[in-house]
Amino acid sequence: MAGCDREELREVSAAVLAVTAHRSVREVLQTIVSAARRLLDAEYAALGIPDELGSFREFLADGLSDEQWRRIGPIPRQHGLLGAMLRDPSPVRSADIRTHPRFEGYPAAHPEMVDFLGMPIVDGVEILGELFLANKRGGAFDADDEELLKLLAAHAAIAIVNARLYERGRELSIVEERQRIARELHDAVTQKLFSLRLTVDAAAALVGRDPARAAAELDVVRRLAAEATAELKSIVVGLSPVDLAGDGLAPALRRQAELLDRVHAAEVSFTADAVPRLPAAREEAAYRVAQEALHNALRHAAAAHVAVQLRRAGPGVVLTVADDGRGFDPRGDLPRPRLGLASMRERARAAGGRLLIRSTPGAGTTVTMEVPGA
Repeated sequence: MAGCDREELREVSAAVLAVTAHRSVREVLQTIVSAARRLLDAEYAALGIPDELGSFREFLADGLSDEQWRRIGPIPRQHGLLGAMLRDPSPVRSADIRTHPRFEGYPAAHPEMVDFLGMPIVDGVEILGELFLANKRGGAFDADDEELLKLLAAHAAIAIVNARLYERGRELSIVEERQRIARELHDAVTQKLFSLRLTVDAAAALVGRDPARAAAELDVVRRLAAEATAELKSIVVGLSPVDLAGDGLAPALRRQAELLDRVHAAEVSFTADAVPRLPAAREEAAYRVAQEALHNALRHAAAAHVAVQLRRAGPGVVLTVADDGRGFDPRGDLPRPRLGLASMRERARAAGGRLLIRSTPGAGTTVTMEVPGA
């Protein structure tokens, strides 16, 4: 970019960094369109992301007041020049957009736009959207402006793809959490309720001819009901929102351990060093691994004691969940596929960390996750 001086390059760099700091798609788009208008000194800027129905899933503008937006009416459809830009990856630069062969006129309340610069946002062969500016202050858009907008659009494509992947990852996490809850309901609560029903039937059959045995059966009913209540409370704990971003990993794990200690017969303890904060995705991965390891220890291992430990390891942390339960042979077949070891390993790998599992039949299990720092 021959016409781009140091100050302009610094502004482009600041804009790109601002874009990559956001994760939601809409935040990314708003940052892009605002940065484009400021960098190229335009009166108006807009950015559209198409849908599959001939309109736009997202359409944001910068330079328009809320009142102007209201008067303009519905967002545009994929017609005229906007539609053409979604099919052709070439930029469009015009001293007077009203003379362009694909121009179809403005809505009645639309502000007058003359000089125009439009840039498709492209990822490979896919056109993700379009970014366009109008009414450059102090002149018309030139080749240097076009090159600058092309650079910003390239970074915009990366940011949009990353934001979409992040949101899809969150959706997958929600699906996984629902599956975990369904599995826990089936494995724990449903089985206890079934046992409870059978025991009640047995007590009812015995109450007339053997009151002593009926009373014993009712004691079992009382115990099973208490266990089912504890299981439900534990699952509700898993549903509670965790504010990792606000509180951090250590406080979130401490609350989880304290709640599980209250609702389970096993003793659940937590200790932690003064650990550093990690990127959000890594803290969430460590939290979910701890949840899965605790689930295994309390539901499947018949553990009496479970110790959760979080300690500092340079810029990162090491998470350990150790139990004194029945254990298993890691070299042989797992006792049940529901242990979720593959899921824990995948979470650790995705976070750039490492998962170690040590277990011996009759001597408990220790799950260790090493999580790197930022």
